[in-house]
Amino acid sequence: MSDNLQLEKQLCFRLYSLNKLMCRLYAPVLKELALTYPQYLVMMVLWQYKTGISIKDLGIKLDLDSGTLSPLLKRMEKQALLKRNRQKKDERVVVIKLTQKGIELQKNAEHIPAKMFAVTGLTFEKLQSLNQELDQLIENITD
Repeated sequence: MSDNLQLEKQLCFRLYSLNKLMCRLYAPVLKELALTYPQYLVMMVLWQYKTGISIKDLGIKLDLDSGTLSPLLKRMEKQALLKRNRQKKDERVVVIKLTQKGIELQKNAEHIPAKMFAVTGLTFEKLQSLNQELDQLIENITD
């Protein structure tokens, strides 16, 4: 067998393993907030876009298609975290906006980034460097 076909040498496997590990680490922390990891990602975007964001733009930001995003948003609306409203100018556009409950949840989530950073064992500088390298990798392989 060729050396280049060993699982341990594959970047894709390292990224896959890292993704699974990170999701496992987030799960108990997010459970306290009654959020799944994808819901947490949506909330982070909505906390950033206080006036709301279209479903289309949210999908682009999170790299999720509407088939994945729509059921996710419906569940979050049932939890009273957000509201979906059709834009008056163009009814084809649906804008997502936080409810008061969704806004208040941000206070309970503020400790999460520091808690997750602490588990990495990295220095802040090393984390910044890693983020830059991953951003560059994403840019390099994006169509």
